[in-house]
Order: sequence, then C-alpha cells, then structure tokens
Amino acid sequence: MAKTNFSKTSGGMLPWLGLALLLLMADQFTKILILGYYRLGDATYVTSFFNVVRVHNSGAAFSFLASASGWQRWFFTAIGIAAALFIVWMLKSHAGQKLFSFALACILGGALGNVIDRSLHGYVVDFLDFHYAGRHFPAFNVADSAITVGAVFLILDELRRVRKAK
Repeated sequence: MAKTNFSKTSGGMLPWLGLALLLLMADQFTKILILGYYRLGDATYVTSFFNVVRVHNSGAAFSFLASASGWQRWFFTAIGIAAALFIVWMLKSHAGQKLFSFALACILGGALGNVIDRSLHGYVVDFLDFHYAGRHFPAFNVADSAITVGAVFLILDELRRVRKAK
C-alpha cells in the first residue's frame, strides 16, 4: 500500500488552521456582541481617540464599491472564498515556514470572518472607530485587524527572505 504524506503535512498545517479558527471565532464573537447590543449607527465613547460603533460595510476595504447595486456582496464573497482556498493550499505546502504560515493564518481567519458576514448579512459588521482631531479612520473589526497583521508579517517574511538571499 502506498504511503501518503498527509499526516505529516496536515499535522504541520493544523496549528496554523487552529490559529485561523481562533481569530475567526474572536471576530464572530465580537460581531455577535455588537449586533446584539448596538443598533446601526449607535456609538459608545471610550477614549478621546476611540469609540465603539456599529457600522455596516457593504463594500470592501475603506467601503470600496459600497454604493454598488448589490453585486459586490457576491463578488467579494467569491474573492474571500478563493483567497481562503489558496491560503489553505499555501499552508499545506509551506507549513514549516513559521513566519509565513503565521501571516497566512491571520489572513485566512480574517478573510473567513468577513466572508461569513457577507454571506449572512450582505455586509461586514465594523465597530472599531479610531479618530483624531475630528477625523475618523474608517471603522474596522477583528477580521480586518487580523488581515492587516497578516499582511505586515507577510511583508516582513519576504524582507527577511530577501535579506538572507544576499
């Protein structure tokens, strides 16, 4: 009988999938709280630079295409699912590369969190509102934070890889 490398590969991949799942659960838990305790547009002052709000984003980052006629819901959902499948494939291939896999796991958890929102609600629930001198950064959520952290670590991993190659 032919042996497969699945157990070795999946074992190396499991911690990263676990991290993605933890991030996904944290994202969905915080969004459930916001949906349960806030109405659309509600805000709670926390500090001079931070509020908790309830905002619905039917677009992508920075509300890109939010005013489109509705097709963007399924477009961004499809992109999120395709990205998730690609990331799982990359994790399977590169599970031993810790920094790279950490970055991918963060992006995976965040992408799936926002895909769930789009599928269930037709929009992404955002609630973290940072501001300074009357200017507000677009509200975001735990999934967006995970994606951003993942992107930063992906860049750091590439810079490290380039530096080692020299």
